[in-house]
Amino acid sequence: MEMIDLTAADFIDNPYPALKLLRQQGAPQWHEQTGTFLAAGFKDASQVLRNRDLGRIFEENTPSNEWETFNWLHSDSILDSEPPKHSRLRSLVMKAFNPKKIESLRPDVERITKELLDEATKKHNETGQFDLIGDYAEPLPVKVIAFLLGFPVADENLLRPWSQSIVKMYEVSPSETDREEAKLASIQFASYVHELMLERKKNPGTDLISELAQVEEEGEKLNAHELIATCVLLLNAGHEASVNGFGNGMVATLQDSEQLALLNADPFGLADTAVDEFLRFDAPLHLFERTATKDTEIGGVEILEGQKIAALLGSANRDERVFNDPDKLDLTRNPNPHIGFGAGIHFCIGAPLARLEMAISLPRLIERFGSLKLAETPVRRQSFVLRGYEQVLVTNKT
Repeated sequence: MEMIDLTAADFIDNPYPALKLLRQQGAPQWHEQTGTFLAAGFKDASQVLRNRDLGRIFEENTPSNEWETFNWLHSDSILDSEPPKHSRLRSLVMKAFNPKKIESLRPDVERITKELLDEATKKHNETGQFDLIGDYAEPLPVKVIAFLLGFPVADENLLRPWSQSIVKMYEVSPSETDREEAKLASIQFASYVHELMLERKKNPGTDLISELAQVEEEGEKLNAHELIATCVLLLNAGHEASVNGFGNGMVATLQDSEQLALLNADPFGLADTAVDEFLRFDAPLHLFERTATKDTEIGGVEILEGQKIAALLGSANRDERVFNDPDKLDLTRNPNPHIGFGAGIHFCIGAPLARLEMAISLPRLIERFGSLKLAETPVRRQSFVLRGYEQVLVTNKT
């Protein structure tokens, strides 16, 4: 087959037919545009995520002082490091960001959800519609993570723009403007967290920055760069999954009258399986790249040391060999072994928090507004790797 263009507008709008054809090729295929093998099937993509001969090797964007901050924000993060460094970082972070800590956020997620719904209701009453992304799905995880890290409420508006600028560098072909914005955002974000870190070391509180500054295991602690990189990662990766997973799933549901009726009839009972189906059906992260640290094999294809291979998570989650009727949205699907949060040692550390946020915010939305519908055609982000919407205007007016 002709190799797909990951930046083409029609592909970004709906990549699934092309990804299905790619899966039918069987083994991972070499992709000239990205210089990477693409593993499209569930089995191969899962192996890419779990194979210990493949590493998440961060390569310096530009070996210059201008990119110094961007580079260490990645090289000193859990996402872009491998054992033994990854094991040390993850172990230390999990001492503070553990299931007990996440569950303790439930009342605050409920509180923030209600506040955002109150604002959305006010806007809906005034204009007849509101933006499911800008007014609800997007600010929720940002506010939760800001609360978790102890960021001042007055500065929350800085976080999403910084994050969006940095994650544009994950795309297939970032523009020069994207590169400059990512470089500047990295410096500003890191400097901001550094100042908070210094203040919390002098006056520790109950926030995560204070706890990360104090965690220790066998004499090991997070150094300054590692602590800052962890905080930046929690915002970038943590809120992208929640925003895009929720937005993608809600748009799919609003376009499916049968599934929308099921959700409206029992939003609290369906919340958990609906969240998993949101993440499977239209994955928030579509491509996760790894590099061979030694010659290895995936799906019968030899990957030589230094070559790259990417797990196509969105494609894997539509694999006909694993999921019945995979192109059908089914909010009751169970079991649902999707890999929307990855797998192996790089399974998303923020997955439990993203699940908590979506499992609370989804039924509360339906409870508040009843049967919603699209007010206008949703506006999709022009991005394949991080797949989501910029704007989704909704209404419950007839």
